[in-house]
Amino acid sequence: MRTKSLFPLIVIVVALVTAAFTLGVSKGNEIQTTGNQQATAVSQETGSPSEATTMSAAPATAYPATQKKTNFTHFRVGNRNVKSVFAETDKVWVGTSGGVIRYLPDNDEYRLFDVRNGLLANGVFHVSRWTEGKMLVGTYGGGLAVYDEAEDKFKIFNVPEGLADAFVYDVLVMPDGDLWIATWSGANRVRGGRLEDPAAWETYTVENTNNGLPNDWVYGLELGKNGEVWLATEGGLARFEDGKWANWNHEDGQGAPYDKVRSDNSFDHDPATMSSHHARQKLEMGLEDVDTAYNPNYIVALEVDRNGIVWVGTWGGGLARFDGENYINYTVSDGLPSNHVFMLHEDRNGSLWVGTSNGLARFDGKNFSDRLTIHEGLFSNTVFSMDTQDEDVLWVGSFGGVTRIKR
Repeated sequence: MRTKSLFPLIVIVVALVTAAFTLGVSKGNEIQTTGNQQATAVSQETGSPSEATTMSAAPATAYPATQKKTNFTHFRVGNRNVKSVFAETDKVWVGTSGGVIRYLPDNDEYRLFDVRNGLLANGVFHVSRWTEGKMLVGTYGGGLAVYDEAEDKFKIFNVPEGLADAFVYDVLVMPDGDLWIATWSGANRVRGGRLEDPAAWETYTVENTNNGLPNDWVYGLELGKNGEVWLATEGGLARFEDGKWANWNHEDGQGAPYDKVRSDNSFDHDPATMSSHHARQKLEMGLEDVDTAYNPNYIVALEVDRNGIVWVGTWGGGLARFDGENYINYTVSDGLPSNHVFMLHEDRNGSLWVGTSNGLARFDGKNFSDRLTIHEGLFSNTVFSMDTQDEDVLWVGSFGGVTRIKR
């Protein structure tokens, strides 16, 4: 597939760390990248990286080419994943496997929030704004944390308060004030956002929805065009609308067939050999004959665009487009950087960005373009998160750091 040439970029990789750590800085030499370059860098991780706390300067590398120029600066923050980025006009919130960082780009100030000042777990999967003075933080094992900026204090909501599970992957604030919370053991709906009212909490699971929710591991939430809630699970896509459930999975067309993607998938280990959870999922999904990292039912990334189209990023099955009735799947053979899709983000111009295990690309509905990897200035090819600041600044979270892209 033909790839359009890269737009002019200023790429700056920013280490968002506190004074509790030593900051290492290494400015990269000016590099050049060919407009139609198709980088083939392999992902820097094929599993869960260790949570090291040491940091050092990232050495700059110049890659020879002949056309457009890109300036970049690298800061290494250790073996940490950046699973969530929330950009506001004057600040950027970054959720990492080592806590939440609040970064002020104008004056280069930063602050780390972790277990030492209120969180129950340092692993963070989600960060977003709830109200004018409060932030929502979903943690890996420490429940839902609400940060009050005025009081500079966290309040934790966990299983005793009604949370389905202490592992929180996503939070969705509805127009009517309801909060939806994605957990490892189902989805919560908190009526009116009344977190301190036990009567306001509801939990949806496979069992109590009569299989309307296809799997209890809920990984993502999105608001639909008509006010419905879309849920990404390890067993397929679900929709909650007007009190009714519907769901779809690989049998309905989600994710490319194994034979189409097997030769292109770089993760050749079988997760079922590493954990009882994945072994059970393999049996439940009918994937006994699969011996690599492939599960088209497992939705790792979810986005609903401004036209109401649902985009699904799968674990080894590529990118899927769902219009409410039919799926169209896109894989490496169509120009997708990798069939393992970890992040989907529609920017303010309506472009869909796809983060994978092998870099980032923009998709216009037909072509994948503006391919970015470590060769163009990304800190890592493993892209987990992204957000838009103003109209021309993108923040990209990956394994090991954050990249600022100015268009």
